[in-house]
Amino acid sequence: MPVLDSIGRCQMNRERKGNRLQNYDYSQPGYYYVTICVHPGLKRCNVFGVINNGKMKLNKYGEILNHVWQNLPGHYHNCLLDEYIIMPDHFHGIVEIITDVDNVGNGLKPFPTVKHHGLPEIIRGFKTFSSRGINAINNGNTFRWQKSYYDRIVRNDKSLNHIRQYIIDNPANWYTHTRPFPWDCGNYHRC
Repeated sequence: MPVLDSIGRCQMNRERKGNRLQNYDYSQPGYYYVTICVHPGLKRCNVFGVINNGKMKLNKYGEILNHVWQNLPGHYHNCLLDEYIIMPDHFHGIVEIITDVDNVGNGLKPFPTVKHHGLPEIIRGFKTFSSRGINAINNGNTFRWQKSYYDRIVRNDKSLNHIRQYIIDNPANWYTHTRPFPWDCGNYHRC
């Protein structure tokens, strides 16, 4: 809602709405579905590749993204990867957070040998590592992700299977959505 200053001018409320579920521990074991979008200035641009005959063909930036995603369990040992798809201007993936099983006993209390990371830390790492990799070869254009991401806590097998199918079908459904043209995509390919 707009706020008026002392002389009646409208001031924008710049507080960002939190996307995470209030009071939920995103480090607890379970499946999480995430969607991460490129910076709004790059929306609807073929940043990571193109859809051809219902299949995603990755470019060099998409290959970097794929490499970073596949290597996340090496950085975050309590994270397993499920179904995912890299789209031209966004990413969908399912992360499973597991309980650490590599504990070393200390009398009655085990202490973890590996830090237990939550979903926000895992996604922060994914965005940071992929941005660094893309910017290293991006010829002076700065690649950025949208500031946040969308997440959904997967609560049962029916929902998990539905999300998996959505991810699998996403490239085939790409052109069923309206995509306005033209967009200023810099050195990225236009839609």
